[in-house]
Amino acid sequence: MKLTNFKALVMLLCLTPLMTLAQNSRQRKSDLVVVLIKKYITEKRPDQIYALGSKAYKAAVSKDSLTIFIEKNAYILGKIKESSFLGTKKNQSKYKLEFEAGNVELSFSLDQNNKLNKLSFSPFVPLVTKKTILVPSSNPLKSKLDKEVDTLARNYIQNSNTVGLSIGILKDGKTFTYGYGTTQKKNGVVPDANTIFEIGSISKTFTAQLLAYFVNAGKISLTDPMTKYLPDSVAANPELQQIKMVNLINHTSGLIRLPDNMAGKNLEAENPYKNYTKELLFSYLKSCKLVSVPGETYSYSNTGTALVGVILERISGRSYAQLVKEIITDPLKMNSTFQHLTPESAKRFTKVYNNEAREVKAWDFDVLVGAGGLRSTVNDLLIYAANNIESKNPDLAKAFELTHQVTFSKEPMVGLGWHVMKPAADTYYWHNGGTAGSRSFMLINIDKKTAVVILSNSDVETDSIGVGISDKL
Repeated sequence: MKLTNFKALVMLLCLTPLMTLAQNSRQRKSDLVVVLIKKYITEKRPDQIYALGSKAYKAAVSKDSLTIFIEKNAYILGKIKESSFLGTKKNQSKYKLEFEAGNVELSFSLDQNNKLNKLSFSPFVPLVTKKTILVPSSNPLKSKLDKEVDTLARNYIQNSNTVGLSIGILKDGKTFTYGYGTTQKKNGVVPDANTIFEIGSISKTFTAQLLAYFVNAGKISLTDPMTKYLPDSVAANPELQQIKMVNLINHTSGLIRLPDNMAGKNLEAENPYKNYTKELLFSYLKSCKLVSVPGETYSYSNTGTALVGVILERISGRSYAQLVKEIITDPLKMNSTFQHLTPESAKRFTKVYNNEAREVKAWDFDVLVGAGGLRSTVNDLLIYAANNIESKNPDLAKAFELTHQVTFSKEPMVGLGWHVMKPAADTYYWHNGGTAGSRSFMLINIDKKTAVVILSNSDVETDSIGVGISDKL
């Protein structure tokens, strides 16, 4: 060995422990910062997190903006259960924070004085691999459609973070249904068209259908101010005066996505809607501020759609669950669509999993049920889709037609509840949904009389499967 090479090798061997020590030292400092951040989030003291910042950080970010961000995005997730170091990239230390209701990636860098130079929180994106074994399916793989569906479904269900999938298609007056994976991990039961899933925000189209029904019955008008139907103490808030009923259902009300008092002490992080009551909602509305002028800007709002449900309850004297049953599901013989499970229907309800395939709680809803609280099956949603296309029930047919009328023509185009796409000559009506452990997708083409329904018991988006199948119809 040449002397120069020998010297280089000695230097390398000497430097390696020093480099490792330096890396370990940096991580120890980062670990200490994470301990403090976790402590201050738990104690609800965001001002102390801000105090960890450098002069440069404080010049770029205000204390109020950091406080508001943490209050809205961290407290609602509940307690921090544990944290783990993910690595360092571009001088930024990355950690996974596991909350009761979800996981967050914490990323930050330190200056020479061990003060925060940068700090960010973002949804944790897990590493996704492919399952080594082909998951079970009910797809017979006989027709061209069967094989096209299988290709799209396998791209989804073979991923390590998915569990079960139920697919429904309406075409040429016929229905086709497929199941993939399992209704819960390791039980070996493939979902079928009668398996019950959370449908999340597809519930909003049911709320829109109820509103349209009441409009056609002369009980309410889309141009009515929403304050007409609320208690005087709520209606007194001047911010609410210009909001019309149509603004609530087409996401142009200016109300924020979710009320900012959802992170109260009586609320369950893993089941955040369960204990959010009408009293809390009205308390929020009494002093809330709008994010945009009503009618001018699309801003997706669970708050707005849920309020439609509340107002219809006040008008009718019946609960949201009763209205759905009496006006929509009973007449259409949709016997597996409801808010509350019975002991019998609970046997058909899937377990639900987050985007890391960890089992989580299914959500229960109180006052915000109109925004996302229904459960259903592929078979029921195919009935619902078919009636959107053409219903033999005259009262419901008129209501379905009204929900398809465009009420906001900018991007994205919206009817009542439904989002509307016109990529070419055809018009599509669609909605998706998501909870902590479920995803759903529905797309309807009235001209072609086709529809696609996708239900998953994993919090992993299903839109790409639905759009892909629709392209084949």
